[in-house]
Amino acid sequence: MPTLTLELPTDLALHISQAEFAALAAANRDLRLERTADGKLSVSPPTGSESSQRNLSICLQLGNWAEANEALGVAFESSGGFELPNGATRAPDASWVSRERWDALTQEEKEGFAPLCPDFVVELRSKSDRLDVLQNKMREYLASGARLGWLIDPQNFRVEIYRSGAEMLVLERPNQLSGEDVLPGFTLSLQRIW
Repeated sequence: MPTLTLELPTDLALHISQAEFAALAAANRDLRLERTADGKLSVSPPTGSESSQRNLSICLQLGNWAEANEALGVAFESSGGFELPNGATRAPDASWVSRERWDALTQEEKEGFAPLCPDFVVELRSKSDRLDVLQNKMREYLASGARLGWLIDPQNFRVEIYRSGAEMLVLERPNQLSGEDVLPGFTLSLQRIW
């Protein structure tokens, strides 16, 4: 049987409800789907192998810290979706939610797209990502309640640090990043990212 490919013009936007998005995501678990606050569907292609390897390093480091500090909260990798307060459904490359906020959710909310914004988010720029789109997502996370966010850009060897109530800070080729008071004791080594 031949395979069909759907190609959409770049100026065509598909708008779907939150319920339609949940059904579409459940039926297409192999696709990276997100939904903007105004209901626009966003489909991202798989990343390249090198970007996947970088993201694995980030998730492993965050996951190891989270398991050693499980009383503090729960970590997520890139397939975990969150329904933000503005109505968008986003899936950061890595994220973390405090234990208090996670435990306040019902079991049903935990099994679906958790209706909250993570306390901590990471977006890792791949070759196909537009920087301005990722920067807008980082601002959206902050406006939705994130306390700390890192936009890691391996192409330019820089990290943009987003903090609640503070100006964005740019670091050029840092060796490591601190989880500050949001993730106490967590340090992300960027050795494998650069």
